[in-house]
Amino acid sequence: MAEGGPGFPLGRRARLAVFASGRGSNLAALIAAFPPGGGDPHAEVVLVIGDRAEAGALTIARDAGIAAVHLPYTRGRDAFEWAAQAELAARAVDLVALAGFMRVLSPAFAFAWRGRLLNVHPSLLPAFPGLHAVRQALAAGASVSGCTVHFVDAGVDTGPVIARQALPVLEGDDEATLQARIQAQEHRIFPAAVRAVLRGEARFEAGS
Repeated sequence: MAEGGPGFPLGRRARLAVFASGRGSNLAALIAAFPPGGGDPHAEVVLVIGDRAEAGALTIARDAGIAAVHLPYTRGRDAFEWAAQAELAARAVDLVALAGFMRVLSPAFAFAWRGRLLNVHPSLLPAFPGLHAVRQALAAGASVSGCTVHFVDAGVDTGPVIARQALPVLEGDDEATLQARIQAQEHRIFPAAVRAVLRGEARFEAGS
């Protein structure tokens, strides 16, 4: 995989791919914002890759008329990433969004897609990176939580931040209620962050 790719803005509609592992609520928000067939001037979702055959995200993609590809992790990360790169190249993808994708991509993949690989995370990074961020926040007694959209780098949830949205942790919140409120904000800020990148308003800068 070679580093590089188009700089933004492109002067045309970008081709967007989404990686997902779960039911696909953030994918649905991205498809609503960037529908296939050119409903938005900035981008259209052209490909969804899932690592789990039963992922609801793949069904959402198929129902929307978007190419949905199951790439299992059974042969390991390297095999998954080479197969994913082939799919991305075949569809001339410009930008990749990780939407509930529960795998850690390699530093080589992140480097190849530097500035063109985005993730949404359910905490105010750098607080509570990694798995079970909402559970971590509740266990720590946090009074404020939220979500972050960031560029992906070689670390886990360590890349430059594009957008954050804070919200209070309410008395009586449990993991399910707080997660639901955070996801509602993710659905709003993730498409906005994608647009900011495609307009050239947000760029990957190490240490930002």
